[in-house]
Amino acid sequence: MSLNKHHQAKLPYFYPFKFGDGKITVLSDGPLELGDPGTNFLGVDGATVSGMLERNFLPTNNVVLEQNVPLVEINGRTILFDTGMGSSKAFGPTTGRLLTSLEEAGREPTEIDAVVLSHAHIDHIGGLCDANGRLNFPNAEIFISERDFIDWTDGSKIDSSFQFQIDNARRNLLPNKDRISFFQDGEEFLPGVQAISAPGHTLGHHCFMLLSGNDRLCFLGDLTHHHILLMERPMMEFKYDTDPKLSAISRTRVLDMLATERVAVMSYHFAWPGTGHVARSGNGFRYIPAPMQLLAI
Repeated sequence: MSLNKHHQAKLPYFYPFKFGDGKITVLSDGPLELGDPGTNFLGVDGATVSGMLERNFLPTNNVVLEQNVPLVEINGRTILFDTGMGSSKAFGPTTGRLLTSLEEAGREPTEIDAVVLSHAHIDHIGGLCDANGRLNFPNAEIFISERDFIDWTDGSKIDSSFQFQIDNARRNLLPNKDRISFFQDGEEFLPGVQAISAPGHTLGHHCFMLLSGNDRLCFLGDLTHHHILLMERPMMEFKYDTDPKLSAISRTRVLDMLATERVAVMSYHFAWPGTGHVARSGNGFRYIPAPMQLLAI
């Protein structure tokens, strides 16, 4: 029996797994369409990009990224990392389902007491507020780097091609300034959550090392957008980077540390549910997805 689109839309889009003394539930905001790989991944000729995609059984005409949002319950806190696109459909009609995924997981927005933002782009802060400007997570403290808060709400240092990102940052961040706190590189600003500066995609972009019990996991945010292209060739440039060369340097530095220390990772944009490990491979890296844990936890 084939599934029609109506039934497909009703499949649950959440994945819980044990993490240390707590758990992580990956929630999807829905797939995000970037379009032509050749216009999004730069510094390498189009034939090379197409070849990399084809060898890995991926379409060569449209890059589709996941949006994996971790709901992390550790050390007495319920923390959401990034918030998806919200009501904007700038990257296709399948985004904006975070609250639906949360409901499918049997959870309520009011349970979240902290929202941690890796950076200020629309697909990470767009779901902070609803279309009317009301907070979707009314009981949450909000954490973001001061650099990204200033850069994207001021806008004067950002290229005009990012104007819709600036407008979105102002709409989501400025009305909530009184509940926003800033963190510093290396700071454990929540119990078991340490900030790791990784600038370039935005100048205030951060990854986060999570610790609970004997487990460690690094939430990569947008350190790397693609599990093949920016892993095999980490010095490749990405269209939406503020400083593509600095981004490549940060990407290589953090991935090298994660590979050396064999730390589990979770990536916002990798294939669902985005959990696995990083290993060195040639002049780049390889992403090894973790087996899914589908027994009761």
